[in-house]
Amino acid sequence: MFEVEYEWIGHAMELAELAEATGDVPVGALVVWEGQSIGCGYNTREAEDDPAGHAEITALRRAASAMCDWRLPNCDLYVTLEPCTMCAGAIVAARIRRVVFGAWDPKAGAAGSVRDVLRDARSNHRVEVIGGVREDECAAQLTAFFRRQGKKAVGRVG
Repeated sequence: MFEVEYEWIGHAMELAELAEATGDVPVGALVVWEGQSIGCGYNTREAEDDPAGHAEITALRRAASAMCDWRLPNCDLYVTLEPCTMCAGAIVAARIRRVVFGAWDPKAGAAGSVRDVLRDARSNHRVEVIGGVREDECAAQLTAFFRRQGKKAVGRVG
């Protein structure tokens, strides 16, 4: 099964490149249902002046539209960076089954680093989490972006 996660994170990394091309922090995400991508996204905060313009939010919105339902209980989300608190809340609300991510975010991560919103026992839904898939590659993508911007890599802050 690890080969599948490896491949989907690769697709998310390609989406992250699209974010970088528009001046956004390179984060890409996609929602998979029964082996097919049903919603994808990348960061658009800078391009769209949208504080909620995170890759995960866009991917969830597109997946919900494709499924004609905001509940996505049989879907998995793949993302290049550990989700932040906002995105983790949306993931829980959508009832996503599993989140697989690349790089850990020690500044704003909400899937085990700083917080663990996805697996919080007080929540109405808990999400399976697999972190660190292609971690070095995903982290390198982010680090290279911040170096080109002349900034220190600090998770989603850009």
